[in-house]
Amino acid sequence: MSTSAQMEPDVLKARIARFRQVQADIVTEVHRVIVGQQEVLEQVMIALFVGGHCLITGLPGTAKTLLVRTMAQTLGLVFKRIQFTPDLMPSDITGTDIIEEDPGTGRRTWTFVPGPIFGNILLADEINRTPPKTQSALLEAMQERACTVRGNSYALPNPFFVLATQNPIELEGTYPLPEAQLDRFLFNTVLDYLDAAEELQVVDLTTVTTIPQAETVTNAEEILDFQQLVRMVPIGESVARYAVEMVRASRNRDESAPDFVQKYVNYGASVRAAQFLVLAAKARALMKGRYHVTYEDIRALYIPVLRHRILLNFHAESDRLRQDDILKRLLDWKGAPRE
Repeated sequence: MSTSAQMEPDVLKARIARFRQVQADIVTEVHRVIVGQQEVLEQVMIALFVGGHCLITGLPGTAKTLLVRTMAQTLGLVFKRIQFTPDLMPSDITGTDIIEEDPGTGRRTWTFVPGPIFGNILLADEINRTPPKTQSALLEAMQERACTVRGNSYALPNPFFVLATQNPIELEGTYPLPEAQLDRFLFNTVLDYLDAAEELQVVDLTTVTTIPQAETVTNAEEILDFQQLVRMVPIGESVARYAVEMVRASRNRDESAPDFVQKYVNYGASVRAAQFLVLAAKARALMKGRYHVTYEDIRALYIPVLRHRILLNFHAESDRLRQDDILKRLLDWKGAPRE
């Protein structure tokens, strides 16, 4: 892929203009169906433009599934949905081999029947309502964009996104996601209740005879191009170093970690967190009309990128602290240098 230095300026400007036009159109179309949730929508869009996966956490009835379905409609991609239940099996996700008999010869052969994972956008609905064995069926797909069945590897369509929804772990019938799987999600986006005015707007929008629909504004080829465009956004060495330092500060064994991290955190964020933080910041910068990453981009995305990557100990539990509380204290502890 050409770099910005090698590309004609007019061509690059046209690509950036198209990126911003599609971004604005996606927001417009989604808001025909979804009320509010600006921050959540921004984070889901960043995940799509980066090529990452997004975990959406929220109580039942907060429009998690509707948001993902509406996004798929606007992007013009193949949409698949899996409703995760306690009795779901890994083959229900990846697909399986069946024996087929040729009517003419009577010869029997194995034939692979693809599962719902073979799409561009996979909605893993209530992913934490199925046991870890089935949850792990997504691991290879999320990392390698492929799945293996009976020793045969099958490539998944490109682009491929997993947008998973989960209920708070305190609810009945939920299973915690394995740490290895959590680490493969770019964001853990929290979808909260709407305010009173927005909730009234939802009631007005959904209790009439007409059902709002989102229109398609882009396609798979453009999204792949946007993902390359995002990676071309430059980031200064000092900003990248700040991102790495903020990730390292979440690890209780790192010498740079503050006292409260050493007291409350068992395990900090991985190297993948620093990679995702920089990539997401590049996408955010481009979405905000800038051509370079700033400290503000890093700080704005720090909590949703890291909240599912740090594991707290019993001291934090006894003091009723959550991951967000620790991450907010880290942001206060290490402010951004002056631009």
